[in-house]
Amino acid sequence: MFAFFLSSGLFLGWSLGANDASNVFGTAVGTRMIRFRTAAICCAIFIILGAVFSGTGTSETLSKLGTVNAVAGAFVVALSAGVSVYLMTKAGYPVSTSQAIVGAIIGWNLFSGSQTDYRSLMKIVMTWVASPLLSAMMAIFLYKLVTICIRIFKPHMFHLDALTRYALLLMGAFGSYSLGANNIANVMGVFVPVAPFSEISFLGWFVLSPAQQLFFIGGLAIALGVLTYSRHVMMTVGKGIMKLSPVAAFVVVSAHSLALFLFSSQGLEQFLVDHGLPAIPLVPVSSSQAIVGAVIGVGLLTDARSIKWRVLGGISSGWIVTPAIAGLVCFISLFIFQNVFNQQTYMEASHPRTELASVPTNASAILAAKPNVGSQALPEP
Repeated sequence: MFAFFLSSGLFLGWSLGANDASNVFGTAVGTRMIRFRTAAICCAIFIILGAVFSGTGTSETLSKLGTVNAVAGAFVVALSAGVSVYLMTKAGYPVSTSQAIVGAIIGWNLFSGSQTDYRSLMKIVMTWVASPLLSAMMAIFLYKLVTICIRIFKPHMFHLDALTRYALLLMGAFGSYSLGANNIANVMGVFVPVAPFSEISFLGWFVLSPAQQLFFIGGLAIALGVLTYSRHVMMTVGKGIMKLSPVAAFVVVSAHSLALFLFSSQGLEQFLVDHGLPAIPLVPVSSSQAIVGAVIGVGLLTDARSIKWRVLGGISSGWIVTPAIAGLVCFISLFIFQNVFNQQTYMEASHPRTELASVPTNASAILAAKPNVGSQALPEP
C-alpha cells in the first residue's frame, strides 16, 4: 500500500522536473547555446545527486510547518500539490513547487485540526520574497563583473562563444544539484515520517538512510519529468520574459543557482554559526522566483523596456493561485478519502487532559478506591 500512496509523490516529482528544469537550463536552451537533450540529461543526473546527498536540510524546516502523520494523508498532500503544478505547467508558466506543497500542507492542517507552525510559515514566506530579490541583486553584480572581464581580456568571438557554452553547462550542473538539494523536500518531505524503509549499508562504507532512499526515488521522478515534459516551460523562461544574450543567460543561471545553494547548504549554515554570523535558513525556496528575479535583474540593468511585463504578470499571478489551488484541492480530497473511501488521512494526537479526566479527584472517590484507609481504628491516647 505504501508503494501506491507514494505514487502521488512521484507524480509531484515528475511535475517539478517538468516545470523547474526550465529554471536551470531554460536560458541556455532558449538562446540555443545548449541542445535540449544535453541539458535534460545533465539536469537529471545532478538533480538526483543533489537530492540524495544534500536534501535533508530543507526537509526539516518543511516538517515543522505540519507533520503529516498518516500515509493516506501524505498521498493526498503530494497529489494536490502535483495537480496544481501540472495545471500551471500545462499552461506554460514556471510556478513554485514550494508554494504548492506549503498550500497543500496547510490544507491538511485545516482538515485535521492540526496547528500550523506560523513561525516556520513566516520563515518560508519571507524566503519567497528574499529569493527573487537576492537573485536579482546577484545577477546585476555578476553581469557587471562579467562585462568588465570581457572588456579587459577582449576574447575572440569564437573563443567567447565556446567559453560561454561550457560555462552554461557547468553552472547548469551546479544549478541542477542545488535544485535537487533544495526542492526534494517538496516532493518527498511529507513521506519521511511515515516511510517504512530501514537503513541500507553498502559494504560498510556507504550508508543510505530511509530519508535518502526516499529522496533517491523522488530524484528519479524529477529526472523523468525533466526528460519527458520540460521543453515547453524552458522556452517560456528562455524567451518569454525577455530576449537574453548568451552572456546574460550565463549570468541568470549563475545567480539562480547561487540563490538555491545558499538556502540549502548545511555546510554553509554551520560555517556561519561557527563564526558567530547569522545563519541563512534552510528552506525550500521557489526556483521559479529565483530565475525570474535573475532575469528581471539583468533586464533592469541592460534594457528595462525589453522586459515583457504582461508575461511576467501572468507568471506572478500563478505564484498566488498555485498555493490556493493546492490547499483547496487538498482539503476537498481529504474529505473524499476520509468519508467515501474510508481512508485514515490523519492520526489524532493523544490529549493528556482527556486521560486525566477519568481519574477521581474528590475525597470520597479516593477513599472508595482505598477502603482500608477508613476502616483502620484510631490508636488509644
